[in-house]
Amino acid sequence: MREEHPELSTHKLCGLFGYSRQAYYQLQKYRYKNQAQTEIVLQMVRNERKTLPGIGGRKLLSLIKVLMEREEIQMGRDAFFDLLKENNLLVRRSKTRVYTTFSRHRYRMYPNLIRDKVLTGPHQLWVSDITYIPTTDGYLYLSLVTDAYSRKIVGWNLSNKLAASGAVSALDMALSQLPDDKAIDLIHHSDRGVQYCCDKYVARLKSRQITISMTENGDPLENPVAERVNGILKSEWLNKLAPGSKKETASRLAGIIEAYNTKRPHLSIDMLTPEAAHITKGIIPRKWKNYWKERQTAFSKEDSGLKKTHLEN
Repeated sequence: MREEHPELSTHKLCGLFGYSRQAYYQLQKYRYKNQAQTEIVLQMVRNERKTLPGIGGRKLLSLIKVLMEREEIQMGRDAFFDLLKENNLLVRRSKTRVYTTFSRHRYRMYPNLIRDKVLTGPHQLWVSDITYIPTTDGYLYLSLVTDAYSRKIVGWNLSNKLAASGAVSALDMALSQLPDDKAIDLIHHSDRGVQYCCDKYVARLKSRQITISMTENGDPLENPVAERVNGILKSEWLNKLAPGSKKETASRLAGIIEAYNTKRPHLSIDMLTPEAAHITKGIIPRKWKNYWKERQTAFSKEDSGLKKTHLEN
């Protein structure tokens, strides 16, 4: 309108549409403020994504929430997700799988001792697993030992081969963090792969009086924390990077694990980082819900109600 009728004043143009000049300037101020706040939030998101490239929206919002409050920016979760979507900043998951567990071997296997176990502090339960990392010149194999209470990676090793030596090296790193002068009541849980059942690995655990627990039927749900940590490292970091050589991948990994331990919050530990959770004690509340269980419960109640109505009729 201004371009077609440059001779008209702002006052007259506002009058044509039934608005006061004050309302017009207030709207312009609101639009400018909203645009400026949007740009500030996008910059915050990009800054976090530099070290956490694959972090999900809810965790991302929790990380920048304090900064948003400091800038007096009010934005709800739905608006935040809409903003990410509009700017192509939502993460996408990819699924590939290489099997790293060989359980047909001569070594002893141990029963699963962690079902329904409640953790109240660090170094009560360690979970171990091995995952593969594709590179431009073949696969690397990452052995991890994670504290199940805090989700902190306490031991890791990157190896060219899917051998027991990598798992043993990761375990040695974790063992170095245990106090020598205190008795511990620690369980080590893993799958039944040959790397964890071999004499060398078992001897390391027994030398520190660590109880051995293993999965029993190959179900990933028997070692969910270890599987989840593997998935996070790959989906939120490694899969977001352009494939590099084995040497390049190895040089990146220390920084990725450092960022995972010190910067990434977890819904399962009250949105704390693993490093922060590792120095706490007591049961840590979780922020996520088992929606499938809740849904099953709801269906059961609904089904019971229908049966009761049918009987009454």
